[in-house]
Amino acid sequence: MGVTGAELVDAIERLAPPTLAEDWDNVGLLAGDRSAPVDGPVLLTIDLTEAVMDEAESMNAGAIISYHPVIFAPIKRLTSDDPKQRLVLRAVRAGMPIYSPHTAIDAAPGGLNDWLASGLGVGDTRALEVHADRAARVKIVTFVPVEHAEQVRNALASAGAGRIGGYELCSFAAPGSGTFRGGEGTHPAVGQAGVFESVDELRLEMICPRGSTALAVETLRSLHPYEEPAIDVYDLQPLPLRRAGAGRRVHLDRPVLFSTLLERVKSHLGVERVKYAVPWSEPDHPVTSIGVCAGAGQSLLGAAATQGCEVFLTGEMRHHEILAALDRGIAVVLAGHTNTERGYLPAFAKRLAEAAPSMEFRVSGVDRTPVRWA
Repeated sequence: MGVTGAELVDAIERLAPPTLAEDWDNVGLLAGDRSAPVDGPVLLTIDLTEAVMDEAESMNAGAIISYHPVIFAPIKRLTSDDPKQRLVLRAVRAGMPIYSPHTAIDAAPGGLNDWLASGLGVGDTRALEVHADRAARVKIVTFVPVEHAEQVRNALASAGAGRIGGYELCSFAAPGSGTFRGGEGTHPAVGQAGVFESVDELRLEMICPRGSTALAVETLRSLHPYEEPAIDVYDLQPLPLRRAGAGRRVHLDRPVLFSTLLERVKSHLGVERVKYAVPWSEPDHPVTSIGVCAGAGQSLLGAAATQGCEVFLTGEMRHHEILAALDRGIAVVLAGHTNTERGYLPAFAKRLAEAAPSMEFRVSGVDRTPVRWA
């Protein structure tokens, strides 16, 4: 048996972790069997259309990576009456899983928005809205005699605590002195009831997924030497990731004339023309800081303004949003929704091939923007 759908999903999610996706989005495996083999090339497309599905069937594709989710809103039935559902049914009948990375690959380091920003020139690039790792975690703290620390550490690890990235049994221990006096009816593990005791202890700390907290505490109690161990559980704030998140802000090393910037955008995206609006009166203007967001990025205009962007590059914006940008002194460049996305597919295919060398990845030759500019 060859590679499976699960292995394909793993390769995608190493590059586009689902935790980076927006809450409103529908990323991940949308249709298909994870355990089934992927026999045939994996086809990358921005949109899954009838033409792309015909192409996938003609090449006997093993799976489809559709950047935009073909299933987005909740559905109550799956029939061939609906054009999108009909495509899903065709893919399922052909044994082709469908995966959508959408805003996860937008936000990921080395993802779509980094690619979009790379065509503007040399400079410092960071996320417009820094992503915070939303993985729910707590820190469990207990106090244990030195000779029992390894036993308690292993107990917590068996319940899921102490895992950071690819590392296990991660903990921190600091020495100190614990005191107590057991009341009537207690059976202290050290000393005797009714006597004030002082014990050399370690403060032992370990990270734990919130969902595993109850099991970790129960396991800790069962293997801690004390009758009544002291246990603290602290909520942890999400960790900000500077180079992951929505959109990008590029601060160029050297200012560039706005007209030159437009030429760079057209060259990078492979388009003949773009739409733009500028707040300044002179025919050209030097700019240094540019905000970018693939697709429809109007929701990031405020972040771009806060970070001092002089230009905002995206695929599309509504009329009044353009006026709002101009009111803030920000020029707008609109290159077309999927024009800002499609050029990344060859780079994405190359990265996927490196992540999963036993698979073949191809970019659709018929996927294209539905919009034509005269």
